[in-house]
Amino acid sequence: MAAKKLAEIFDLLKGKPIKRLILVCANDEHSIFAVSRAIEQNIVEGILIGDETIITPICRLAGIDTDRFTIIHQSNEDLAAQLAVSMINRDEGDLLMKGLLPTDKFMRVLLNKEKGLSIPGKIVSHVTLIENENYPKLLIVSDVAVIPLPDLNQKVQMINYLVEVANQLNIQLPKIAVIAPTEQVIPSIISTTEAALLAKMNDRGQIRGCIVDGPLALDVAIDGEAATIKGLKSHVAGDADCLLFPNIESGNVFYKVNTKLARSESAAILVGTRVPVVLASRGDSTNVKLYSIALGALMAKTSQS
Repeated sequence: MAAKKLAEIFDLLKGKPIKRLILVCANDEHSIFAVSRAIEQNIVEGILIGDETIITPICRLAGIDTDRFTIIHQSNEDLAAQLAVSMINRDEGDLLMKGLLPTDKFMRVLLNKEKGLSIPGKIVSHVTLIENENYPKLLIVSDVAVIPLPDLNQKVQMINYLVEVANQLNIQLPKIAVIAPTEQVIPSIISTTEAALLAKMNDRGQIRGCIVDGPLALDVAIDGEAATIKGLKSHVAGDADCLLFPNIESGNVFYKVNTKLARSESAAILVGTRVPVVLASRGDSTNVKLYSIALGALMAKTSQS
């Protein structure tokens, strides 16, 4: 059965091998607490890299036993990130998580061509799950954080990533809405023309494992009544599993409207790297970080799985 709530990811993880999570710069309570809860759920083992003089008091105040983690002392942010990435490259971890360090520093180490985690020929993108109480299932969204203005080839890869995540959530033929300002193909609006191309590529088998339709405005993508009123015939409209946004501005605004105004829960990971990466914001709640760890664990591959 397809997961329709973020909490159902934990059910999908039951019986799967426990993954090894490495938390970089584990110097904040929310991240440590999220990893601790993930350990309690038997989905990860926790390796904390950071300043032990900060980590230990945080655990003591939160009532967390430090013995449940492997703690590696490294107070320098850059060196901590480099150590974590090198451990992943030595197959000493199955997923990576950013703690209390600036995203730009973390990404520089992550995307280093010689020593990072990027894969030749693949883009690194960001996939978010959003649980909005006004929508009957999870929305799988890309890209709200990494790729500013994806071109057509990048959008094809992003769709493939959306399909991979959907499949892990037991959605076998995800419906993907390519978002634009209108359902009309308008040559001067590139998001509409590329959306039409992606839909046609899907029709002809160049994009597989999903149903792609576009261009679709956001209202018709998620609201069947709006699609009916507009007379739109589509297998995706009103029932989208995935939303592919044309640029980071529109995706990011959609994400923040959901999480800040609608108080929706979410989870997010980086994909296209050697292992899933939890790129949580320093301001994200413990729940967001826990759900993101669960999503990363679901997507992670091990020699046992």
